[in-house]
Amino acid sequence: MMKVLVAESNEQNRNQLVQYLEDEQIHVLTANDGQEALEVWSNEYPKIIIMDVDSPDINGYSLIEEIRRRELDHTYIIVTTSDEDVILGRSFDVGADDFLSVPIRKTELIYRIKASEKVLSNQENQTVIYALAQLTETRDVETGKHLERIGLYAKVIATELNENPQYGSLISSQFIHHLSLSAVLHDIGKVGIEDAILRKTGIYTQEERKIMQAHTIIGANTIDKVADKYPFMGFLKMASEIARYHHEKWDGSGYPEGLIGEAIPLSARIVALADVFDALITERYYKPKYSFEESKKIILESSGSHFDPIIVEAFLKQEEAFKEIAAIE
Repeated sequence: MMKVLVAESNEQNRNQLVQYLEDEQIHVLTANDGQEALEVWSNEYPKIIIMDVDSPDINGYSLIEEIRRRELDHTYIIVTTSDEDVILGRSFDVGADDFLSVPIRKTELIYRIKASEKVLSNQENQTVIYALAQLTETRDVETGKHLERIGLYAKVIATELNENPQYGSLISSQFIHHLSLSAVLHDIGKVGIEDAILRKTGIYTQEERKIMQAHTIIGANTIDKVADKYPFMGFLKMASEIARYHHEKWDGSGYPEGLIGEAIPLSARIVALADVFDALITERYYKPKYSFEESKKIILESSGSHFDPIIVEAFLKQEEAFKEIAAIE
């Protein structure tokens, strides 16, 4: 259960906050002043603090700064105030995340708590994603900023497709958010491929190619195991789709299942183009770097065979954004 620390020097406000939170079955810790708040936070590590800035012993702004200096994981800090103009600017400058108006209304309090839980959940999701993605980086020396660029390319394409009558109904803000997170896990399965094959510079034998292609299945199975343990992380379903299917081709000549056209999940079709484009414009140990125009030409020539033609159109409409992302080193 998530812990919430109520650090209020005003007893009436403190008791009211505690009552409202306990009504919602929230585990509440309390502190009467800044020093006690710092001690409780240091010992209990609550993820959320609701506090005033008028503590008689430790100035509230100093307390926020001290927490920010010491914390290893982000603590979501909500300041209570009856004078927004005076307090809010400085509070946010020193590290506060949100505010709660005084007199306190239960409805507002609960919505603030729910909002903070979403922010903290997103931060935890990103931590899991990049921890897994780093596994790929330790095996594939060419990854580098590739992961960051893939996520950005995918977000640009999905945002453009949202304006397309055919695909707009399939793309929500949540889809775009999940896609930008999940795309970085597309090659997580490479952790299961031996270095002799993963880093080979020559042409693969038929058997080696089969082993290398298995990274799609390894990746999806790895993510599925994480998803089984953490089912509330909804983005992992999309991450599994991307890992498994981002090497499928529109004409059915891809792998691992030879899916055709719209049978390939939309998320994987988007990442397929983003992945190939980034590989083209980047120098790899097995190929030179191509120019943007050369890479664009190859993408266009592959429309309808490798790539979904509508996704290629979205790429063309956003080529300036692709150029900016491609410059990230």
